[in-house]
Amino acid sequence: MNRLGFAVLACGMLMASSLGQSSPATVYAESFRTGPTRVTEDSFELKLTPENASYQQSIKDAQGKDRYVLTVMPQMPGGDDKITSWAVTLRDLRHSIYGNLLLAEQEASDEAKNNLWRLDPNQFAPVPIRARRIMKVEAFYVVMQVKALHCTPLDSPYLDSMTVQFTIGNSDPRASH
Repeated sequence: MNRLGFAVLACGMLMASSLGQSSPATVYAESFRTGPTRVTEDSFELKLTPENASYQQSIKDAQGKDRYVLTVMPQMPGGDDKITSWAVTLRDLRHSIYGNLLLAEQEASDEAKNNLWRLDPNQFAPVPIRARRIMKVEAFYVVMQVKALHCTPLDSPYLDSMTVQFTIGNSDPRASH
């Protein structure tokens, strides 16, 4: 089966299977980056579309200084101009050498704990699209959860919208759930 056919099948099956789900799974991981840094807490929701496909926000440390930048970028494999997923990165403004801090290990892998940053609706993605994703980075937590997504046409692998809830906080969110 070619890549496009596989993606169409996966998107359709995902949408059908998500109708019967009651509560999404939670996937927890700890970043390769450890330390004492705490942040100014924040919560927001993004509605991503092809017209509004990218997002960037500064994350402040506990003293109120810009310390990290959270970026959401569309993924369009093979030079295509249609979106199949979104990638979330968190970068330390003081130590750019580390790259994306939303990785459990700096080596690429297919393990769920190393792919929380990939918002991929493919049914075979390492992390289910509706999963509540919790990544501990230094002494704070980044929580992401896809609340809605839509492909047009419905059997297409191409996303025309995705709504994602983000929470940045200093308390372990697993304790309150």
